[in-house]
Amino acid sequence: MLNRKRAGRDAPSHETSLIARGTIIRGDLHFTGALHLDGCIEGAIVAEVDDAVLTVSEHGQVIGEVRVPHAVINGRIDGNLLSDVRLELAAQACISGDVHYRLLEMAAGAQVNGRMVHVGADVPRELAAPRPDGAADEPADAASASA
Repeated sequence: MLNRKRAGRDAPSHETSLIARGTIIRGDLHFTGALHLDGCIEGAIVAEVDDAVLTVSEHGQVIGEVRVPHAVINGRIDGNLLSDVRLELAAQACISGDVHYRLLEMAAGAQVNGRMVHVGADVPRELAAPRPDGAADEPADAASASA
């Protein structure tokens, strides 16, 4: 692969690393650019930049925590997954752990065995202010239970 001179340290990286099928890496992996996983990583995967993309193919497996901004998962992850920009779970994705996401696309057949936690804006949601007419807003579950 040719080295390209970048304007600065924070410039986007368009380089792709491939971990081939049959390869097992034991230990934590930190990456920039794009990482395509067909093999197995036994350890944490951490993206070092905000534009990094992890792709786990249907043959790929991670045993450990994953912290990436963008992810496309079609393989297996045994550990927690944090995707703070965009997460795509394809039909063969199987995650055993908690999933923290900002934007999620999930295909039919994808499995998550753990909690799904939306990581929204930094400001926590607050209860709605009372309406001027004195009527309280009922939660959706309470409204359907009384019907």
